[in-house]
Amino acid sequence: MPETIAIIQARMGASRLPGKVLLDLGGQPMLGRVLARVQRARLLDGAIVATTADVMDMAIEQFCRQRKVPVYRGSQYDVLDRYYQAACSQSAEVIVRITADCPVIDPGLIDATVELVIEGWPQNGVDFAATRLPPPWGRTYPIGLDVEVCTFTALERAWQEADQKYHREHVMPFLYEGVQLDTSLVARGTSARGFRIALLNHDPDYGALRWTVDTPADLELLRQVYAHFKGRDDFSWQEVLDLFEREPDLVQINAGVNHKTAFDVDARQEER
Repeated sequence: MPETIAIIQARMGASRLPGKVLLDLGGQPMLGRVLARVQRARLLDGAIVATTADVMDMAIEQFCRQRKVPVYRGSQYDVLDRYYQAACSQSAEVIVRITADCPVIDPGLIDATVELVIEGWPQNGVDFAATRLPPPWGRTYPIGLDVEVCTFTALERAWQEADQKYHREHVMPFLYEGVQLDTSLVARGTSARGFRIALLNHDPDYGALRWTVDTPADLELLRQVYAHFKGRDDFSWQEVLDLFEREPDLVQINAGVNHKTAFDVDARQEER
């Protein structure tokens, strides 16, 4: 089977909640929670944290060194280049993109998405699979369960050819732009650039739920989730869903937060 590596992007300089990836979440830094959950995925051969060369991200490197987790430091705004270089450093054949602000990322869902890419490896699999795509395609899993998986060949072509700022910042749009998908639970299609795409859907649709951390309100919600599980981080996303169904007022904690799109670019990049 192909060497399958999770690359977790993390930086201290988040625009809406600086330093969020090392903020406390139930007694552990958020990045530690993400790593623990990612490392439970059965189909991964390893994980690496991809951060920036900015001086403030030395704290992330130190955290990773303490945990004996590989770390790559690269471009601050060209995240596609950061992913490509991190993948090269690990000889990855399949890349799993995870962001460090998703502390309830689910290992079972990671495996299900990876399986879509490796099940026909190498000739008959897809080039890219995900649990969500931005509008107009939409999502049916909660925000914060975002998994994107691609082959190294696809990532390398994106790295070579992508020339838009949002392509470079959001890593994967070059692969799936223009895709026409069918309506099945595993929706499939071919993108405008010829990449074979698969989108994992869920019925019923829980895409309106927000379980990621971009703002203080998001952080408060996820702290309450972790408090409910008494500091454990081995709970499934379905257990979180059960909690929300029992305590529907939790949704109101971060109900006013607007989610960024795949076409937004960091304003600091625009100023460069």
